[in-house]
Amino acid sequence: MKLGNLILIGLFLVFIGIQFVPTELPSVESNNPEDIIQSGIVNEEVAGILKTSCYSCHSNETNYPWYSYMAPSSWLVAKDVREGRKELNFSTWQENDMIKKLGYLDDISSVIDDESMPMGIYTLMHPSAKLTEEQRELIVAWAEDAMDLVVEEDEEDWEEEG
Repeated sequence: MKLGNLILIGLFLVFIGIQFVPTELPSVESNNPEDIIQSGIVNEEVAGILKTSCYSCHSNETNYPWYSYMAPSSWLVAKDVREGRKELNFSTWQENDMIKKLGYLDDISSVIDDESMPMGIYTLMHPSAKLTEEQRELIVAWAEDAMDLVVEEDEEDWEEEG
């Protein structure tokens, strides 16, 4: 047998073998009453963009494509979703205090404006998640306006308590 054929057989066996390495994808939850969209600070157009371009990594509503069940891509998907949710989870938005929410909105504005989100590798695999310049401007403007709404909401909460 030629060396090239042996290498291909070896790679195939390794690929089959790694399928048995367990990968636990983060759980998916569709009932998220603390979600940012439920908060009242997101209009329908922005909600649609967030769902399409952000929610698979930054919410509990991850939509796992076929390749996320096959190693080694499953390892990368699981890692990215865990890190994305740790950084910002839209599904737990209302559990955060005002300062945290303001920080998230500022971060959203920055990463969308400098085009570091959504990640290039994600939009390569999910072209519909790639934001147009108009969508970027809309998200940045929304995030900046939403900061005022978060402050107003917090002031109302203080007035009700006081």
